[in-house]
Amino acid sequence: MVPHPQLPAVPTPVASPPPPRRPAPSSKADIVAIDSSTGGPNALSNLFSRLPPNLPVPIVIVQDMPAVFTKHLVEQLTSESKLTVHEASDGERLGSGSAWIAHGDYHMTLSHLLAAVHVELNQGPPENSCRPSVDVLFHSVNEIYRNLVLAVMLTGVGEDGLAGAKALHASASAILAQDEASSVVWGMAGAVSRAGIVSAQMPPSTWQRRSCASRGPDGREHPEGRFRLCPPPGQGSGRGGYR
Repeated sequence: MVPHPQLPAVPTPVASPPPPRRPAPSSKADIVAIDSSTGGPNALSNLFSRLPPNLPVPIVIVQDMPAVFTKHLVEQLTSESKLTVHEASDGERLGSGSAWIAHGDYHMTLSHLLAAVHVELNQGPPENSCRPSVDVLFHSVNEIYRNLVLAVMLTGVGEDGLAGAKALHASASAILAQDEASSVVWGMAGAVSRAGIVSAQMPPSTWQRRSCASRGPDGREHPEGRFRLCPPPGQGSGRGGYR
């Protein structure tokens, strides 16, 4: 009788470890970065007219428009808001309570120099057929501020900003998107919403209610001096979960 060859033992399958949990989006920010395109000037006006003058962080904006019009947008937002609004210049130092709009036909990035953050402009190749590109800005902001960014996606055509928003989301920064009903074109805001990375969707007219700015419910200034994203009515304070 011929013995059967002994088959090798079948290894017991080992369960794969669960993927690491992504940290919840931060409710705090040291900078606000805004993306807007078609319909953006009106949305920005709606938003800026409601922001308090004591906003304790800077705002950086990419509005997709020709260079000849960015100066007019700066003048418009200056007249309609309590903030100081600038057309970004190379080497400018960022400060709280002010906003910088990318110069038309120039990418805007940020650099960290001597304990301060400065604007840098360049005419590198367009990204997503855009210059300035918000993807360029978002990636730059992410390198410096990591999870302390509030990204705001307004009305506009295309998907510029999606890749940068994904990077910010991976760093646990919060992302707000304009809702479809109030958007002229729900392109950029729609792209990040469909990607499932937004903290909240809403029209710009309601965003001021979600920003605690520099003061808490008791009227006292936050000791950290940061912008805070408030939870929706009826929800407790804390990090993340604003959906």
